[in-house]
Amino acid sequence: MDFIKVASACPVTRVSDVDYNVLNILKCIDDAEKKDSKFIVFPELSITSYTCGDLFLQDYLLKKAVDGIKTIVENTKEKDMLIAVGAPILKGSILYNCAVILFKGTILGVVPKSFIPNYSEFYEKRWFTEGVNVQDYTLDLPFQKNIPFGTNLIFSSNIANFGFEICEDLWVTVPPSSYLALMGAHIIGNLSASNELVSKADYRRSLISNQSARTMCSYVYSSAGVHESTTDVLFSGHLLISENGSMLKENQRFQRDNEVIYSYVDVFRLKSERMKNLSFRDSSNLINKNKKPSFINFEFSTNEIKNFDRYIDKHPFVPSNEHERDIRCREIFNIQASSLAKRLEHTHLNKAVVGISGGLDSTLALLVIVKTFELLGLDRKNIITITMPGFGTTDRTYKNALDLCKELGTDLREINIVKASLQHFKDIGHDKDIHDVTYENVQARERTQILMDLANKEGGLLIGTGDLSELALGWCTYNGDHMSMYSVNPSIPKTLVRYLVKYVAQNESNKIVSDTLMDILDTPVSPELLPKDNNGEIAQKTEDIVGPYELHDFFLYHFIKNGSTKERIEFLAKAAFKNEYSEEEIKKWLDKFMYRFFTQQFKRSALPDGPKVGSISLSPRGDFRMPSDAQPW
Repeated sequence: MDFIKVASACPVTRVSDVDYNVLNILKCIDDAEKKDSKFIVFPELSITSYTCGDLFLQDYLLKKAVDGIKTIVENTKEKDMLIAVGAPILKGSILYNCAVILFKGTILGVVPKSFIPNYSEFYEKRWFTEGVNVQDYTLDLPFQKNIPFGTNLIFSSNIANFGFEICEDLWVTVPPSSYLALMGAHIIGNLSASNELVSKADYRRSLISNQSARTMCSYVYSSAGVHESTTDVLFSGHLLISENGSMLKENQRFQRDNEVIYSYVDVFRLKSERMKNLSFRDSSNLINKNKKPSFINFEFSTNEIKNFDRYIDKHPFVPSNEHERDIRCREIFNIQASSLAKRLEHTHLNKAVVGISGGLDSTLALLVIVKTFELLGLDRKNIITITMPGFGTTDRTYKNALDLCKELGTDLREINIVKASLQHFKDIGHDKDIHDVTYENVQARERTQILMDLANKEGGLLIGTGDLSELALGWCTYNGDHMSMYSVNPSIPKTLVRYLVKYVAQNESNKIVSDTLMDILDTPVSPELLPKDNNGEIAQKTEDIVGPYELHDFFLYHFIKNGSTKERIEFLAKAAFKNEYSEEEIKKWLDKFMYRFFTQQFKRSALPDGPKVGSISLSPRGDFRMPSDAQPW
């Protein structure tokens, strides 16, 4: 599945006490092994501690550091784990601040710090030399010769590629990790000693998150802890693991014991994002003959996923934080309303026509139209809302449609389609008692014909109501509700539609509108194209037929956004919905999703215009181009 468990560690240290520091580093490595981690990063100069000052110029400390590296090497021969520790390394007469990369009892390579800070509380140039131009060198230590040494090292494995930078490297104008990512590194380790100041943690967190997003990588960060010298500054032991802009794991700073944080990193997702992003590929031109990668190959023995504990969002289109969700909803409404406003201005129209069923999608479309008319200063009476009861219309949806339109002050009209549909059945020779696809589609197309003709008659723009989830499943009638003059919901999935309507109910409505919206939210999703049950309730429930929308939206997100395989989507869904759906149910509905997604592409190939509001759209013009006759997977 291309997941790898990574770790960031902050061991307890004593300043200049290498033996003590190595002991705690090994304890952290043992803990990481028990948690099935394949990669661990320690702080900058963690073998000696960062705050040794002029002791870095003492031969004793430098030799002890090399002895400490040797001890770690000898004690990790059986560890199927890539390990990054910090140490001062003397090459010739030049001292470098380095990341030493170990694997199964061997030093794979040594990466010197590219940029040495020498301002404010930092004065590293007193001891260390910058390594920004060090490439393709080799290093000899007493126990291992010809060790690759340089800032251009890429550690390439059978799971992912790794690159390293050290503390200040992240804070410069063009961090080395930018080049390392372009050279192929999926995971960046940063060995750091970043002192703590008021609000600095926020800035540090932002730097890491933004760099992981910009480089489409996972960024594993480890900073020195509180046991460093506090003569002038304090270190907090800040540990963070970020992936493509999202913070996967972060510790509570100022801990006094050995601490290790863990997270599974989604390497598949990183590879997929880079493959699709042409700008990332074009940026590879920055890698010239003076900046070429040096690949060091190694191979993990196993990568069995045990106790998969990474959080998988069940509703990837919907922010879980309520405050963020409200901000997202407000922004989406602005995008929808501004898009519709532009189309109305361009067509010189001041009227809109929309069919109102009492369901979620048409309700959201109406709310967007109302907001658009407020934006343009147009009279709501120019919003022509049409309710068109049919064979399956229930009292509940009918009443909600009427109440909503009346309270919003639109021009409400009612046209019953039963008589016209019966006549059409007669015209085409269809038995009205056969409730098949023809029975349903006659009604859908009758409604669309009425709406189109009324829009022409009134000089208005017919607004489409279909959402992204319906388009993905093809859950619409071709040239029926599938068609309009402009659509406002085409890139909004059903799970998000619910929250948008709820947002308006709670934040932008009077009590009558709010109560109506909340009842609409509680109504089962249905096209109401089949007759009601014996109690006058909805008999045709969409989710009973095609499956739960929360599952389909999850499938859609991972299929389109990340290019995930069917097997991978199933794995992720089982992790996300393990308490809601059985493995059999997930497989059943995933099979249904894949079949419908492929077979219904012909409907998406002929979509009306409509705005993209999120990262996923199925517009055949701007985002998703797929042949209508592709075979289902």
